[in-house]
Amino acid sequence: MTASGRIAAALRLRAALYAVLRDHFARSGALEVETPMLSRAGNTEPNIESFRCLFKGRGDAGRPERWLRTSPEHALKRLLAAGIGDCYELGRVFRNGEAGRRHNPEFTMLEWYRVGWDHQQLIDETVDVVRAAGRLVETEYSFLSVTYEELFKKNLSIDPLRAPIESLRAPLDGHVLDPKGLERDDWLDLLITHRLQPSFPRDRITVIRDWPASQCALARIRTGEPDVAERFELYLGPHELANGYHELTDAAEQRERFERDLVRRRTRGQVEPPIDEAFLCALGDGLPACAGVALGIERLLMCLVGTDDIRDVLAFAFEDA
Repeated sequence: MTASGRIAAALRLRAALYAVLRDHFARSGALEVETPMLSRAGNTEPNIESFRCLFKGRGDAGRPERWLRTSPEHALKRLLAAGIGDCYELGRVFRNGEAGRRHNPEFTMLEWYRVGWDHQQLIDETVDVVRAAGRLVETEYSFLSVTYEELFKKNLSIDPLRAPIESLRAPLDGHVLDPKGLERDDWLDLLITHRLQPSFPRDRITVIRDWPASQCALARIRTGEPDVAERFELYLGPHELANGYHELTDAAEQRERFERDLVRRRTRGQVEPPIDEAFLCALGDGLPACAGVALGIERLLMCLVGTDDIRDVLAFAFEDA
């Protein structure tokens, strides 16, 4: 097949996938919404960089510095706090960083929320969505759900929640060229990406649930020995597709997490975007108990067509845009 033929086939598959997704949510009672791509606040997560823009219009239009969204999460939660109920958005997001075989700075994200659910219930629906996508290419996927702790113990004989950092470094000899500045969570991430993720079978959906509390992001923390974040990640083969949470609803705790992010950014010499005060205000007004997940559409399409190059499922890659 020619390059133009491959792109045309990928675009037709993308359109069919969108139809399947919208049909799923229409039947299951989630409302499709659209939220702003430009925001007064940026993502504080130290490992995610936002694009900055400058509005040059009237001064009464608000803060001129704007940030392209890295996900619609904050805006969707503001709608949830306003009482909209189960909802989803299928749209473009932007992350300033790598472009090439595995990443494109502009990509499509599906994000949805279920009121009254926890992350365990949302895992089941996310697996159903990915399996429905697989049927577009006449493929059925097996499924494994495992805790973060179980995965490390079984495959690396390491307790990721309690092992000293030296034990995390040892299996990565030869993989990390410059270990300077790497912290515990960085080593854990490298163990997943370099030692665990590549071996996941291509015909299997793998869900890793109950992550270290230090990697909670916007998820609730469940107390225990030790505490864990009520968070999951879903992989199809070796590709990470989705990241979901039993959502944190405590505004004060969320502010503390944002502020910790900014401290870490400061120590790294990174830009410190403004905290999303409108989002925190919505949390303070009352976000209902809910679970939410974000799924990368291009990663899913890569799995469906059997490619490891994101450019094979884009009409125009970043360098050609």
